[in-house]
Amino acid sequence: MTGAPFLEKLDHVAIAVWSIRDAARLVFDVMDGRFAGGGDNPELRVKVAQFVFAPGFKLELLEPLGEDSYLAGYLRRHGEGIHHITAYVEDVETAAAAITSAGYAVVDTDTDRDSWHETFIRPSAAFGTLIQLARPSDPWDEPPPGVTLERVLAGEIRVLANVMSIKASSEPAD
Repeated sequence: MTGAPFLEKLDHVAIAVWSIRDAARLVFDVMDGRFAGGGDNPELRVKVAQFVFAPGFKLELLEPLGEDSYLAGYLRRHGEGIHHITAYVEDVETAAAAITSAGYAVVDTDTDRDSWHETFIRPSAAFGTLIQLARPSDPWDEPPPGVTLERVLAGEIRVLANVMSIKASSEPAD
């Protein structure tokens, strides 16, 4: 075996939950996770919150924004639990090509945005687990100024292509 020279690090495990507020009690209060970022993603109709644990490992909580969110359907089918694992790579296209040439299927490769490149190894090829390979322009280790867990839970923060921003007061809540 030669390994995967394109892998940089395991970044986080994402857990699908019905309520980040409820799950955050365990992750934030009991397990002493430190809030790293999050917000509402209107494209995917999910709310996300990441927490950092020593030594640099992150846990991501995903909550559906409405019954029509793909994540609500996922939760109805599978229940709460691990949704995906994310590893960072030097170059997403190189990683996708290496995985494909090794005989495994990748899906939803997206390198159109400067701030976030990603591809996924299908669960059918990865022991039933969705594996996301990503290249962020700015990893979530610390939240930007003004981004707090309370504001994420209140729906005041938007995240698109891995970039967090405070929603304009004229934007509808998701």
